[in-house]
Amino acid sequence: MKIAFIGLGNMGGPMALNLHKAGHAVSAFDLSADACKKLGADGVAIAKSAADTLTGAEVVISMLPASQHVEALYLGSDGKPGLLESIPAGTLVIDSSTIAAATSRKVAEAGAKRGVAVIDAPVSGGTGGAIAGTLTFMVGGSEADLERARPVLEKMGANIFHAGGAGAGQTAKICNNMLLGILMIGTSEAIALGVANGLDPKVLSEIMRRSSGGNWALEKYNPLPGVMEAAPASKGYAGGFGTDLMLKDLGLAQENAAAVRAATPLGGLARNLYAAHSLAGHGALDFSSVIKLVQPKST
Repeated sequence: MKIAFIGLGNMGGPMALNLHKAGHAVSAFDLSADACKKLGADGVAIAKSAADTLTGAEVVISMLPASQHVEALYLGSDGKPGLLESIPAGTLVIDSSTIAAATSRKVAEAGAKRGVAVIDAPVSGGTGGAIAGTLTFMVGGSEADLERARPVLEKMGANIFHAGGAGAGQTAKICNNMLLGILMIGTSEAIALGVANGLDPKVLSEIMRRSSGGNWALEKYNPLPGVMEAAPASKGYAGGFGTDLMLKDLGLAQENAAAVRAATPLGGLARNLYAAHSLAGHGALDFSSVIKLVQPKST
């Protein structure tokens, strides 16, 4: 299958590579020359522009940072036309960015008017899941369009959930990431408290992992350096899922909560703590670096 892939960052690059390895003809593009060079070195065809990826494409996949980028790509901005004007009717568009549900619905509605099926399919699983092809996809759109997308999604992920209509995938994603942000802060506080009392962080983490405090951070993503060799914390908090990206997602959750009058007090507090962490100069570090907020300054 000919696939256009736009957005080759920490998540998009490995996802595009897995499609290439699965035998699909992938034409990829990113505004970052370094990202393009890295993927090109792995044998993936790099296009000169986002529009150039569309030649012969049956499926278009995007993985971009925020709502404004997705809207500009598909609907256009500053007088420039969006890709939807060039995508042939009958093409399937899969947007795996994490953005506002309202933006996903807007793009899906615009696509429908041109005979282009658009589904939102944000992911969970981190860079490790993207590399291993074990991501979880949360899909918003029709069941028929999801079934069209399934053979492609299965080459990048291990779990595919149909959350509902257009935008539902985004809603599921922000609920998940709000919980993740809260859990990482709680896990960081617990580990920091134990260390302050002289406990071995590896022993404490294992005790909590196997007890009622067990969670994904303790299983896969310990925030303290040296506890898990493969976790971003043990690599200078490089790569992974950036603090500013978590801050963006928590902001989306708060905007959504305000729109539907839902009470999310812990989500709001988590958003403020990540904002403070970002303002302290840690926005580019993995979000697990939030443990720095509760560690002694010399740590």
